[in-house]
Amino acid sequence: METPSLSQAYSLRKATSSDAASIHQLISLVHINPMGLSWQRFILAIDSQGRMIGCGQLKPHSDGSLELASIAVLPEWRSKGVARTIIEYLLQLHPATLYLTCRAELGPLYQKFGFQVVNSTELPTYFKRISWLVNLFPRLGHQPDRLLVMRRN
Repeated sequence: METPSLSQAYSLRKATSSDAASIHQLISLVHINPMGLSWQRFILAIDSQGRMIGCGQLKPHSDGSLELASIAVLPEWRSKGVARTIIEYLLQLHPATLYLTCRAELGPLYQKFGFQVVNSTELPTYFKRISWLVNLFPRLGHQPDRLLVMRRN
């Protein structure tokens, strides 16, 4: 399924099993959560030579919540609309309530898509656990940035 993007330099497609290693490499390169990387849920941005330049997924959790997750773009492709295109496509796939976790510095980016910071008392079980763990790490001196949990209704 090729989807034209805002730029003619890349397009979107569903991931295949042969993309699994590339997805893991990109997630590792950009230093985001490597848990729950099931290639079947990913949408990829592909350049005109067929190389993956970005990715993202809608990640389900056992408590019934759904997360916009693993939004990653190669450094040389940043600020070219790739992440925006991936996010907009995933939001079209699931226009109902979505959650995400991100570094505090990225909060304004996701606010542009209608996400708002969620009070910890309003979080589904999965995100309560994640928030608790992340809040533990700053006390241990291992967390350089604050984590936000955001929701879009």
